Amino acid sequence: MTFPAEMRIGSLEILAGLAVFGAVVGRRRFAAAPSGPENMIVQLAVDGRALELEISEGRAPCVIGRSSEADVPLADPETSRRHAALQAAGGALYLTDLGSRNGTFLNGKRLANEGIELKVGDLVDVGNTRIEVLEIRAFP
Repeated sequence: MTFPAEMRIGSLEILAGLAVFGAVVGRRRFAAAPSGPENMIVQLAVDGRALELEISEGRAPCVIGRSSEADVPLADPETSRRHAALQAAGGALYLTDLGSRNGTFLNGKRLANEGIELKVGDLVDVGNTRIEVLEIRAFP
């Protein structure tokens, strides 16, 4: 069976699709690892201002949101009071949307309600606020 030329997919389109799929699927999803507790220092740029957080495995996640009680408080009306969370597990840092109305975006892609691993250079958008991950380092 042959298909019309406009319905055929070329090898470049297939390779591009596989590259995008691999980039998304290749990220670890949140799963607490059996290793010991991990402490991390995370440096972020929140709309251009520097912020440093200490995040420890086994402790409550760091909340990003409009609430004055948030660990990363944002004065952004498009951000939920408890919009997203950062959590350490298994030596990695994970970002989770907390059921926000406008969603949380990692490098332009909307997150589901599961944690996804963050890496240095990642861009996180919550409401109209952009957060860049500058550094992630473990310490004893």
